[in-house]
Amino acid sequence: MLRTPLYQFHLDNAGHMVDFAGWEMPLYYAGLTQEHHQVRTSGGIFDVSHMGRVEVTGRHARRFLERLCTRRISDMQAGQCRYSLVCNEQGGVRDDVIVYRMDDDQFTLVVNASNREKLLTHFEAVRAAADLTVKIEDKTLATAMVALQGPKVIDLVGRFSSEIPTLKKYRFAVKNLMIVKLVVSRTGYTGEDGVEVILPAGAVGLAMKLLLNGVDLKAEGAALRPAGLGCRDTLRTEAAMPLYGHELGEEINALSCGVDFAISLDKDQGDRPERFIGMDALQKTQAEGGPSRKLTGLILEGKRSARPGMTIRAGGREVGVVTSGCPSPTLGKCIAMAFVDRDSAAIGGTLEVDTGKGVIPATVSQMPFYKAAKPS
Repeated sequence: MLRTPLYQFHLDNAGHMVDFAGWEMPLYYAGLTQEHHQVRTSGGIFDVSHMGRVEVTGRHARRFLERLCTRRISDMQAGQCRYSLVCNEQGGVRDDVIVYRMDDDQFTLVVNASNREKLLTHFEAVRAAADLTVKIEDKTLATAMVALQGPKVIDLVGRFSSEIPTLKKYRFAVKNLMIVKLVVSRTGYTGEDGVEVILPAGAVGLAMKLLLNGVDLKAEGAALRPAGLGCRDTLRTEAAMPLYGHELGEEINALSCGVDFAISLDKDQGDRPERFIGMDALQKTQAEGGPSRKLTGLILEGKRSARPGMTIRAGGREVGVVTSGCPSPTLGKCIAMAFVDRDSAAIGGTLEVDTGKGVIPATVSQMPFYKAAKPS
């Protein structure tokens, strides 16, 4: 298994290590529920170095990314990042990515760990087929990535830079911390405010000491504590953020996934018309009235959680399938996301989750299940 530059940090903080997409990663430290509440009420520090970081440069970089990404790229500003999908020709989702525009001909893509190698092959194929002048470099092993998430994080980060607290969501700044160059973006995967930091792998030790200067991670009531993959999943589920292999996948139509804001089906219009891979298929789906199923929120009765793959029924009839589910530490209820037939997905409607050993009554809910208060 691969190890991130923060591996020793995990051991020093009693991280329970597991195999995740070929990386040795912390599932939890003190405990999933405790870490979940820490992020919701104060702040958590996540190692997300397993995520792929791919640099795209060259005079055709923008055109290349317009071809790949469902989101419009040409009107991005330097210092801006955008969430987007990368689709296959059938309109299924190869991955969801964050695109950073560093300059006119320089971009960075953050991709899912499990899809990095697949995407690198795809990127090269697209570049070659269009004969574009583009350089594609996998920077994953040369860099690290840390996410600081929670309502108190921005104040903590503000000790090092007065610029970071003024960043808008999905904006980033390039900062120098001593001799270390950091890319700090106001992004995250928890539903809380916070930042994600990309930095050179060899500078992790120094950067962590500077970032955590004066912060005792093990102290009672610490503003910041380590948090693992376990609570990252419960946090993102409460925030109804899709996960590849659950709400996103090669066989799942992109228009079903609840992220229509990231799909620009009008990219072929305007001054700089572009078409992305999968656009034909998605326009056809839209013209036919949209996908037959939509991503839907459920709140379950009782304490039993729904699991991915469980069938959703209405009046004994199969109408959907669970994609993610967990007991929500914040709400004190079991929640789930599921693909449900459009005529059965009305908010407030009642459905049943078939566990294979019985059924759990569920109510169709608005998503996200949890939404953080806006920063003051």
